[in-house]
Amino acid sequence: MAMVSSRLVFLVSICILISQAIAQPEFLNRFCLNDKGNYASNSTYKTNLNQVLSSLSSNTEIDYGFYNFSYGKSPDKVYLLGLCRGDAKPDICRSCLNNATSLLPQLCPNQKEAIGWYDYCMLRYSLRNIFGTMEDTPNFYLWNPFNVSANLDQFKQVRTTLLDSKRVQAAAGGSLHKFAAGYATAPNNQTLYSLVQCTPDLSDQDCSDCLTGAFGHIPQCCGDKQGGRVITPSCYFRFEVYLFYDAEADNASSPSLSPPPPSVPSVSPPASNNTPAAKGKESNKSQIVIIVVPIISFVVLIIISFCIYLRVRKPREKPQPQSESVDEIRRVESLQLGFGTIKVATDDFSDANKLGQGGFGAVYKGKLSDGQVIAVKRLSKNSRQGDLEFKNEVLLVAKLQHRNLVRLLGFCLEGIERLLI
Repeated sequence: MAMVSSRLVFLVSICILISQAIAQPEFLNRFCLNDKGNYASNSTYKTNLNQVLSSLSSNTEIDYGFYNFSYGKSPDKVYLLGLCRGDAKPDICRSCLNNATSLLPQLCPNQKEAIGWYDYCMLRYSLRNIFGTMEDTPNFYLWNPFNVSANLDQFKQVRTTLLDSKRVQAAAGGSLHKFAAGYATAPNNQTLYSLVQCTPDLSDQDCSDCLTGAFGHIPQCCGDKQGGRVITPSCYFRFEVYLFYDAEADNASSPSLSPPPPSVPSVSPPASNNTPAAKGKESNKSQIVIIVVPIISFVVLIIISFCIYLRVRKPREKPQPQSESVDEIRRVESLQLGFGTIKVATDDFSDANKLGQGGFGAVYKGKLSDGQVIAVKRLSKNSRQGDLEFKNEVLLVAKLQHRNLVRLLGFCLEGIERLLI
């Protein structure tokens, strides 16, 4: 009985860890601005803040990714601004902002002004009117850890031309959308992708000025890097040598821009989780090296720990020679299914078949031609796993057999698509 209780406690702990990792991701960065004033937990400002955060979380009418709400009367009036990345679908946008409305007040428990950024959204609130005002601080940098290996001057020229063209397109956007994404051919047959965005309440000139100022930080941020981004409250930009945004959002229109390759370039992208700003210390230029641990690897690691726990008294198996590992990878390739088969089974990954959305992809319900019902995990297209790493992970999951674990039926690896069935 004691052994069973210990196992239950262990499993409950695992579930809590997994649910926290999936449901409450960390910000890329956030700032709690102590110099803008503080509020008490039972204050009118706190009540107004809760009300305006609730209004954003419950709003299902806005589908263009920009929210600017206010609530209350001066001096306790709260102004709130939420912005989703221009390529984020409405469900991803709302999920991101819901996470932000939950997390930011926890991390900044009594500051009247705070701002936090995820990959797909930004949330900001203040006691002062922040609507229609261009602000470039606080800001921070993120960068790709890999340097441009050759033809750096040509790379910089292509980057400058591309970013400037996107700046013009974004600034010309309307009052609901100031966003542009596109690509150009860089040296060594690389494709350089870029994305720029402003809060759409800015004037065309303020948007252009904000992005121009952000571009000025490139030498300190990522001048020699294959990718990087500068993020401010009113605008931000990003460039990479791999496709990091939804290709449907691509609005490249210049005849000098060449089409992208048929699949994501085989350049190892950087990780994307970053250490939040240190408590009690705010910096206008927080340099954060990006680190990503894919959620699926995290879950697999937990499962492995559990299996070791259950079988701790069994003798250890000898490590497999490299040739045996290669043979196992070949054998697991027999589980590989065609993308077309899964596309038909899920009705082209229709929203009606969507079961949920995690930080690294969506899960869909499907039915194979023989009537078998399946669940399909479709990893994000900017997943950082290579083909071999993905196959190794599939091999590991396929070997795990337990009555409380979902059995792996197969996988798909075609182009930039990575699916677990």
